[in-house]
Amino acid sequence: MGEILLTIGAIYSIGFAIFHMMFWKIFKWKTNLRSITRINRGIMQVLNLRLIYVFLFFAYVSFFQQKALLSTPLGEIVLIFISIFWLMRATEQLIFFDRKNSVSIALTITFAVGGGLYLIPVFC
Repeated sequence: MGEILLTIGAIYSIGFAIFHMMFWKIFKWKTNLRSITRINRGIMQVLNLRLIYVFLFFAYVSFFQQKALLSTPLGEIVLIFISIFWLMRATEQLIFFDRKNSVSIALTITFAVGGGLYLIPVFC
């Protein structure tokens, strides 16, 4: 069961990497980020690029290091870290975004699911 959840987690992570790659177009960053300072514009874009890198790392270890993730203490720590990443992201969605917006609610649930995908294998 752990291998299946990790494979789903890898696909999930790739999906978020692709989604973040599209931020410039989706959110019209070329024009919309002009309204903030150069340093804040840079911070947003750099953080987004680093998130893409993190999601690709999550996908890589989820696809290619399943045995290590599921059978070593370090693997368990990595799974717990990834789970906390997604569970905290779900919490941050509630804090920083509109709780009554259906897209925001869907994202909160999606992030919580990501947390579960990586936490459940720790206990299986």
